[in-house]
Amino acid sequence: METIRTSVDTNMAKALSHPVRVKALEILNDRVASPSDISRELELPVANVSYHINTLLRLGCIEKVETRHVRGAVEHLYRAVRRVVITLEEMHDMPLNARYSRFSDIAATAFEDIREAILGDFLSERPDMHASWTRLRLDEEGWKELYDVLLNALNRALEIQDESVSRIEAGELGGRELRSMLSIFHYESLPR
Repeated sequence: METIRTSVDTNMAKALSHPVRVKALEILNDRVASPSDISRELELPVANVSYHINTLLRLGCIEKVETRHVRGAVEHLYRAVRRVVITLEEMHDMPLNARYSRFSDIAATAFEDIREAILGDFLSERPDMHASWTRLRLDEEGWKELYDVLLNALNRALEIQDESVSRIEAGELGGRELRSMLSIFHYESLPR
């Protein structure tokens, strides 16, 4: 999947401007799904989700990959075609409430995934997982340098995923397909 750095003035900014579209895009980044699949997962009416799916389709964020017949109806399945990384400069152009909302949505999703992993006892399976919580003292230069390090780490993680998917799809699995979650948070905290 293509990683696209985009300006907040583009179609992707419109896609990210509504929480249902954000959640639908997160689901479609993970797997192929229909509006009815997404509506069940989000516990929302299908009509509402379909509206937002059509918006994502029109904005070029997703594509239709399959059509199937279910109980006399036609159901369309979609997948994400774009993953977005909004850069530091572009964050400056976003309204404060949009920045807060985006960070809050990502944190809530990450914390829910972590909770599910704990409850599902997935954390005990691999000794090479990583979890850390580190309080840092930085100046402005250090803050910006760490931002670049984290962005480079994310971009490399996405490249590794693409390489892995190519091997999996070529039948070079050599074991089971591993699903993982990468959550990186870096934010200004209260002084202690």
